[in-house]
Amino acid sequence: MKVTPRSIHLALLLFLPLLQAREPQTSPSPVQQAIRARALGIPFEGIPGALNSITDVAGVEVGYTTLVSGEGKLEVGKGPVRTGVTAILPRGKNEDPVYAGVFSLNGNGEMTGAAWVEEGGFLEGPIALTNTHSVGVVRDAVIAWRVKRGGADPGGFYWSLPVVAETWDGWLNDVNGFHVKTEDVFNALNSAHGGAVDEGSVGGGTGMVCYEFKGGTGTSSRKVEMKEKKDATPRTYTVGVLLQANFGRRAQLVIAGVPVGKEIPGEVYKRENGSCIVVVATDAPLLPHQLKRLARRVSLGLARTGTVSGNGSGDLFIAFSTANPEASNPDQVARSVETVPNDRLDPIFEAVVQATEEAVVNALVDNQSMTACANCSGNTTARTDVAQETWSQAVQRRAPLHSDSEISQCLTPARDVRCRLEAIWVVSEEFRRTGGKTFANLRQ
Repeated sequence: MKVTPRSIHLALLLFLPLLQAREPQTSPSPVQQAIRARALGIPFEGIPGALNSITDVAGVEVGYTTLVSGEGKLEVGKGPVRTGVTAILPRGKNEDPVYAGVFSLNGNGEMTGAAWVEEGGFLEGPIALTNTHSVGVVRDAVIAWRVKRGGADPGGFYWSLPVVAETWDGWLNDVNGFHVKTEDVFNALNSAHGGAVDEGSVGGGTGMVCYEFKGGTGTSSRKVEMKEKKDATPRTYTVGVLLQANFGRRAQLVIAGVPVGKEIPGEVYKRENGSCIVVVATDAPLLPHQLKRLARRVSLGLARTGTVSGNGSGDLFIAFSTANPEASNPDQVARSVETVPNDRLDPIFEAVVQATEEAVVNALVDNQSMTACANCSGNTTARTDVAQETWSQAVQRRAPLHSDSEISQCLTPARDVRCRLEAIWVVSEEFRRTGGKTFANLRQ
């Protein structure tokens, strides 16, 4: 079978109608099997870690509490509830502070503790992500969790300025019902673990909307090789990203350089009013000012997906390094730390951009439909889409496609979802079979 760049371009343009099944909905939809964006054959740049997750950075742990209950008409204080808490622990349950830096692309949001990270250069404890109106209870709960687990800091003080960040989930959640409680925060922190982590509608990302599709939590990672000398064995570092995606207009959405959003009609809201919180982790030995530079590069990764960071978007980023343990310990007058020279940072910058881009698409693809109340925050545009099949179901009973004409016919908007899935599956298989060469002319 000959698969031309044009047919592949069409496939990438039109696979996003699948995401219409993940819009806010007024009636239940079937459970969908998660599939990550890379499995669709999308030609992301860079080499991911083993898990393609922030937890590829050794020691980093992630935990969730996901709160989903009720449906129907909004009753403030009762529901529907579509919210939660995400916890990121830089060194797991070991609270040895890490070097960190923060950056605000657009400040219409909140990240508590950011002023002290900026001033002191350390992240002293976990990061928590939640909805806008639950920042206070989550911040207080993180302090309580830390006090319960240990004593005073090395200076003798019971003192904590936790980093807690938010995005607004009022399209799908009873945001004024204050459903996140102290025990939910404790659960997210205590259940945090390394290894594979869930994506999509989990934790703080449960009720989020991204590019007017179901958004939420996404993660990705990149491996970076850096040589000491020409013939020396390279050092390998890892960069991991986890984000809470709640931003963008549908027409803005770009995937792998293709403006797919322009091909998909419909809207959820009239203007952008969401946000994006991004956490970058690395084991590369970097100092706070260098980590701030990494946090800035998140902006470029988000821009690759089409966003312009609108006035109503709170786009706040934090980056930390797990290298240089005990760097904050005051038991010595001076400490020696390791760092990568600024002139060697470009591959790490590139890794941040690549992992951020893929994490956004993972938040969209590795997700499920969500039943929402039709009157949450004036949301009257929620609807049920005709797409009911999952990717795996369609592939399992697909009819073979053998020619470009058959593929092109299936990729027309008038054809059903199953037909489009079959065509996308074929070109994705061709991508894997040719080792990516099929996509060589995608952006031409």
